[in-house]
Amino acid sequence: MSSVREEGKDRIIFVTKEDHATPSSAELVEEDPENDPYEERGLILPSGEINWNCPCLGGMASGPCGTEFKDAFSCFHYSKEEVKGSECLEQFRAMQECMQRYPELYPQDDEKVQQEQSSETEQNLQDSASAETSGANSTSATKRDSDSTKPSTEGSVES
Repeated sequence: MSSVREEGKDRIIFVTKEDHATPSSAELVEEDPENDPYEERGLILPSGEINWNCPCLGGMASGPCGTEFKDAFSCFHYSKEEVKGSECLEQFRAMQECMQRYPELYPQDDEKVQQEQSSETEQNLQDSASAETSGANSTSATKRDSDSTKPSTEGSVES
C-alpha cells in the first residue's frame, strides 16, 4: 500500500511492488490546441500580441539581453509613427549596448568586414600619400606596375 508525505511544496509518494504490478488507472486528457499558449502560431498571436515563444526569434527573447530585445521589438511592433519604429531608437540602442557586453553570445559578423575594409582603406591612403610625395617618378612606376600585371598575349600559342 502506498503512502503520501507532504514536505513544503513537494509531495512524496512511496509505492509498493503491488502498486506497480497493477495497471495504471490514470487517464490522459487530450490538450485543446486552441487554448495552448505554447502552440507554435508564428510571431504574432491571433490576439495581436507578440509570441515570445516563436522559434523564429531564435532565442533572442531569452538570455542576458532578452528584456532589452523585448522592449525594442515591442516598441517597433506597436509603433504608430509614420516611419515605423522611429520612436524606438533608445530601446534599440540599449539592446545593442547589452549585446556588445556579451560578444561570445551575440557575435558581430560585420566586425570582420569593417576591419578588412579599414585595413584596405589605410593601405589605399598610404599608397596615395606615397604617390603624392614621389611625384612624377611614381607615375612612371605605376605605369610599369600596371603594364606588368597585364596578361601577355604575345607568343601565346593555342593548340
